[in-house]
Amino acid sequence: MTYASQEKNWAIFCHLGGFAGYIIPFGNIIVPLVLWLIKRDESPFVNQHGKEALNFNISFIIYAFISGLLCLILIGFALLAVLVILQIVFIINASMCASRGEYYHYPLTIRLIS
Repeated sequence: MTYASQEKNWAIFCHLGGFAGYIIPFGNIIVPLVLWLIKRDESPFVNQHGKEALNFNISFIIYAFISGLLCLILIGFALLAVLVILQIVFIINASMCASRGEYYHYPLTIRLIS
């Protein structure tokens, strides 16, 4: 199935919004949430990608919090580094899939929004 370039762009922005967390606290949840809420009724493609991006970023926050607690016993520092690398790789991969008009499911994601 082919999607309009505008739909693909919105889906890409939902994923790339995950990087906003490096600039704004909880931006990695706020930006995809706002984009998803704006476009979810207009496009099933954007709806699916927005939910995936939100689920991943919420899961990432949970994993980062647990890793932060584990920093008290020094294990968390390595886990935080791994999380950052995985987040970057997964977001880029999801954005590339959205640009090709494909659906993407993030690995290691808790499905909170279905």
